[in-house]
Amino acid sequence: MPHIALISSSIRTGRKSHRVVLYLKKYLEEHQLATTEIVDLKAYDFPVFHERYSRQPEPTIAMQEFREKILGADGIIIVTPEYNGGYPASLKNVVDLLYDEWHRKPVAISTVSGGAFGGTQVITSLQFTLWKMRAWTVPAMFPVPKVQDNYDEEGNATDKEATDKRADHFVQELLWCIEAKSKMEQEAVN
Repeated sequence: MPHIALISSSIRTGRKSHRVVLYLKKYLEEHQLATTEIVDLKAYDFPVFHERYSRQPEPTIAMQEFREKILGADGIIIVTPEYNGGYPASLKNVVDLLYDEWHRKPVAISTVSGGAFGGTQVITSLQFTLWKMRAWTVPAMFPVPKVQDNYDEEGNATDKEATDKRADHFVQELLWCIEAKSKMEQEAVN
């Protein structure tokens, strides 16, 4: 069974995007699709990094732990809110912290907003950054409009049936990419 790390990008007080992280974790576990782990940037409370991980003379234990979680995951789901048409500095900070660790890592993106467009303005800029880091971004997206109306604080979807249907397409694309990467790596060894 693949292991998926879910990055909760917002560190704001009263954040709503974390609800989607909780929902996706439950979805993956309820359907026994993957083992999961939430990588909550709010819990890390990282400073702004002055250099990437590989160039730091003494990375902190928290930086080492974050790096290991990214390396150890077969795939990543990034859940990010839209802040003024962009994604949070907390997410940019940790994406830029690593480099080789993102190489060919399957990454799926879920964007979240309190408005009607579900954070879709974030997709292009985040996807471009991940491409530059050589990550393998999954074509399927999971935009979440009006998050405050569609998920409760525990990550339960208001319309579970419709949300699960959307999540299935999103997650299946990520799982396909994880499996394809695994097969390609096995062929390269043989």
